[in-house]
Amino acid sequence: MSFPYKIVDLTHKLTEKTPSWTGGCGYKQEIKLDYDQCDTDIKFRVQQLKMYCGIGTHIDAPAHCVPGGATVEALNLNDLCAPLIVVDVSSKMHERYTITVADLQSINSSFQNAFVLIKTGWGKCWDNPTRYHNNHIFPSVSGDAAKFLVEQGIKGLGIDTLSPDRPEDGFPVHNAILGSGKYIVENVFIPDDLPLLGCYVMALPAKLSGCTEGPVRLVALF
Repeated sequence: MSFPYKIVDLTHKLTEKTPSWTGGCGYKQEIKLDYDQCDTDIKFRVQQLKMYCGIGTHIDAPAHCVPGGATVEALNLNDLCAPLIVVDVSSKMHERYTITVADLQSINSSFQNAFVLIKTGWGKCWDNPTRYHNNHIFPSVSGDAAKFLVEQGIKGLGIDTLSPDRPEDGFPVHNAILGSGKYIVENVFIPDDLPLLGCYVMALPAKLSGCTEGPVRLVALF
């Protein structure tokens, strides 16, 4: 039996050059034991990872900014699988563009129970970490737009930037989305040919106990 869906990876590869929130190296892979060090017939390579929990394409759980909120391992799997709605504002893209309620209302679809992915076009800068970081100046989402999405009953919010908030704005999107028990996925890879409607998304993080953020393998199915 063949799998009935096409799977599209929405996840960036993790390397030591992966853009991080601090601007420094947030991911390190080390070899602790290599093939030529093994004295057994079958040889092994054993590696260790050192990384920020919020590196690359990753999920923010409510506890990231809500004391006592759900951490990554407590997220409901039913909420991590949802219809996908892509809001494409890439034609308006500049580093200080802010997604508005009007941008969201231009989509002819219900947001209820959906994972809403904001396509700003900033992801084109991913391979230039300095530009992508840009001293935390990148396209973002307005607080009013975030509140609108919560009122519409979304399951989660994704974006192709380091964050849906610019720090200078005071993190209203994190407050609205995570404060309502939803989740955020940041640094999403968005292929040019990803359909705006008609897909499902799966955002599956490792089951990291007590972590407020965690790397996620984000995929679309259609």
